[in-house]
Amino acid sequence: MAGSSTDDSPDSRQHILLVTGLSGAGKTTALRVLEDLGWEAIDNFPIRLLGRLIGGSAHDGPRPPLAIGFDSRTRGFVPHEIIAKVKELANRHDLVVTTLFLDCNSGELERRYNETRRRHPMAAGRPVRVGVQAERELLEPLRRWADVVIDTSDFTSNDLQQAIRAQFADSAPSEMSVIVSSFGFARGTPPLADLVFDMRFLDNPHWVPDLREQTGLDTAVGEHIERDESFGPVLEQISELVLKLLPRYAAQGKSYVNVAFGCTGGRHRSVYTAERFAQALRDAGFSPTIIHRNLGSRAADEIEGPQ
Repeated sequence: MAGSSTDDSPDSRQHILLVTGLSGAGKTTALRVLEDLGWEAIDNFPIRLLGRLIGGSAHDGPRPPLAIGFDSRTRGFVPHEIIAKVKELANRHDLVVTTLFLDCNSGELERRYNETRRRHPMAAGRPVRVGVQAERELLEPLRRWADVVIDTSDFTSNDLQQAIRAQFADSAPSEMSVIVSSFGFARGTPPLADLVFDMRFLDNPHWVPDLREQTGLDTAVGEHIERDESFGPVLEQISELVLKLLPRYAAQGKSYVNVAFGCTGGRHRSVYTAERFAQALRDAGFSPTIIHRNLGSRAADEIEGPQ
């Protein structure tokens, strides 16, 4: 019966997402994005207490989706026991239980740990590669059993954020997510962009000495770009196109759309255009998330190319 606390219809079931994987593969980032999407996120939770956390099948009302992070550092971490416990919960009619495993190749994990000078939890004073290999062997049963595996070897933090949005936004209590991002072509095209607009036809502020160290967030750079007679009409056409497409994407059940603007270095033209475009979306009733991938990158003549 609608409104009953024992209603176990598909729309009333609570979504439980278990997030695990190799240390350094991105679990913290994934949980942070899930939290932004509306999930209740808990990290390093003892899985043996999962049943107690979720409780019985009778509840007073709708329950928010719950994301629970755990890995080899979590107390009581025994993969086969975890699998048995989750199988038990998955049999409940009031729950939808999914397991996400974040993987990464060993060389990249070793690079990340050496770069940040962090200690690998299973290295115990030995080289990082030894700890990575030991953890990989320990977690292999969970990797084989997981419903979703995301390999972050070639991902930036922003790439992982977008992948999590694409995979799990439809289980979150929110409408379609719209991401507006800026990037530099010289530093690689974002792999998860749905629509990419190349803004390199605009006059490049990098070659104006007073603007070189500034970014598209600075007023002077924005004024310089606005003086290009092409900018206004092109931005208007892009905005009209995307505003026509977004309802069509939503009607097809797409959980997120990433509209990316690129320039050479990703610090000036793409940043300013993304900000202006995001404001156009807000004026139309959307609530976009803005990501400036290369905003903090060093200004370099070699990247920007000839004037």
